[in-house]
Amino acid sequence: MAFVPAVGYQPMYNPTTPFRNPIYGGLRPGMSVWIQGTVPHHVSKFAVNLSCGQFDGCDIAFHFNPRFDGKNKVVCNTFQGGSWGSEERRKDNFPFHKGTHFDMVIMVNPGSYQVNVNGMPFYEYRHRVPMERVQCVHVEGDVTIQNVTVVGGGAPMGGPAYPGVPTPLPNLPVMGGPVYSPPVPYYGNIPEGVSPKRTFIVRGYIPPGGQKFHINFKSAATNEIALHFNVRLNENAVVRNSFIRGSWGNEERAMAFNPFIPGQYFDISIRIGNGRYKVFVNGQQFCEYFHRMTNLPMVNTLEIGGDIVLSLVQF
Repeated sequence: MAFVPAVGYQPMYNPTTPFRNPIYGGLRPGMSVWIQGTVPHHVSKFAVNLSCGQFDGCDIAFHFNPRFDGKNKVVCNTFQGGSWGSEERRKDNFPFHKGTHFDMVIMVNPGSYQVNVNGMPFYEYRHRVPMERVQCVHVEGDVTIQNVTVVGGGAPMGGPAYPGVPTPLPNLPVMGGPVYSPPVPYYGNIPEGVSPKRTFIVRGYIPPGGQKFHINFKSAATNEIALHFNVRLNENAVVRNSFIRGSWGNEERAMAFNPFIPGQYFDISIRIGNGRYKVFVNGQQFCEYFHRMTNLPMVNTLEIGGDIVLSLVQF
């Protein structure tokens, strides 16, 4: 079962640094670049570059450079025509800490990049280079990356974005648009219900001490649950079940690995198939769950709750 990303969702998992990840079709307002990773204890600095090419020496529209030099700061700049521009520095409320995870999103606005770290606004950087020129995200330095995801982008014409992954149609908007940092519990209406080939994305963080969380696909009319995906950290289990006609069915608990760890981020993709839900966690196949509620248009509510902090919900 191959991982198929949602249209407008370009993920890359566990790359080694330095690396370059293409942004097909350039940037447009409403898109975002999402980076989740860990700052190692030996860190001195790292950088995230929104570059205008995939080679050394190309223009860099946005250079975001955390520096751990005893006077912790983030330096932002633009490299254009072979030289750096004037630096913009921020020293207060430094959001990166040695030995800890971070969640960073660069949101593309018409006049600027808005950088949020760990769910909080951190810095706004005005465009010096047209955003449409940006062709890739480049990460280098002392950092461990869990995933880099371009949200709202297209895929290359004539070839797959990733080996073994079918190419989605280019430059289509994300279905429904991403919702950033929604409150928990989360409730979302699914217009016309779930349907085959539709993918739901849930990204978040399990705080230390977290015990459990759930994702429910429900019918608003009957309050039945077509898929109950329940992560129970205290049991080292991920339970799948359905609540139909007033009672729970048989639990499914089989799993080859448990990817959910307190203090770490996760990325869940749930793709609707003709006969089953296909669940991927951090880009890896996790499980399949055959439909027990077969009237899919009736499944029109997404509910998320429990001991998590949500970063993004997209469908």
